[in-house]
Amino acid sequence: MFRFILRRVLAGIVLLFVVTSIAFILLYLGAGDTARQILGQDATQEQVAQLNAQLGLDQPVLVGYWNWLTKALTGDFGTSWFTQQPVIDAISSRVAVTLSLVIGTVIVTAVVGTALGVWAARKRGAADRTVQVVSVLGFAIPGFLIAIFLVSIFAIQLGWFKPTGFVPLTTSFTGWLSTVTLPIIALSVGAVAAIAAQIRGGVIDTMRLDWVRTLRSRGLSENKVLYKHVLRNAAGPALAVLGVQFIGLIGGAIIVEQIFAIPGLGQIATTSTAQGDIPLVMGLVVVTALITVIVGIILEILHGFLNPKARVS
Repeated sequence: MFRFILRRVLAGIVLLFVVTSIAFILLYLGAGDTARQILGQDATQEQVAQLNAQLGLDQPVLVGYWNWLTKALTGDFGTSWFTQQPVIDAISSRVAVTLSLVIGTVIVTAVVGTALGVWAARKRGAADRTVQVVSVLGFAIPGFLIAIFLVSIFAIQLGWFKPTGFVPLTTSFTGWLSTVTLPIIALSVGAVAAIAAQIRGGVIDTMRLDWVRTLRSRGLSENKVLYKHVLRNAAGPALAVLGVQFIGLIGGAIIVEQIFAIPGLGQIATTSTAQGDIPLVMGLVVVTALITVIVGIILEILHGFLNPKARVS
């Protein structure tokens, strides 16, 4: 197991290096006239040239990346070009908000998606067709449209939830729940559809195998066969889908945060990207990639626990 985890950690480090390299090169080449945006249109050419030199935009891209990388490895991600706020401070004050949405969505997705998938696989008939239709609709409808619908009905018309804003969990649990429920539902619909479809197919295929019939012949109850043996084998592919969904959830959370006016990473991500604020955008890239790698390793470990063959391979 240790070698299994070590390989995943090394692969994650390589992925971080590749992602940050590509991101920095694209941002650097697309920086354009960032110095003039900072100084304003009344700035002289000499002032612009001086700021370009100060920001390192007058250096070759590989030199700029090396300078950024050597500082980043020590935990220094620089300062935002536009707000003069340290990148670490700007991100750390918001990452918990976005993570609360994403983690809440993952939990809801895993529980509801698994329940729907098992229900469809066991009942078949009308239940199976209903889950399949819901899955197709969940895939087809964009998350931001679902978010707008939820705000219009449940927040504005019915007044059950707060339409905008965010209450930290440490301040009030009920307040936090009222501000994250609708965003989590909006993010969960498509992910639940994917997991439900995967669990349904995996359970149906596994139930047809010979060893399942052998377990039944030994007198094991249907529930024990399903939840102790069949679901464990069917959950492996669903975990892989959940990992892919998690990556998409981070991007989806950024959009949903804008709709619900939640002060997460979405606000600074859209603003800093539009401005070409390289230090802040690179900090966001590192945080996003690091979270993705960590979650991927956790899911790989869970997959290895559920399926020992994965550890061997």
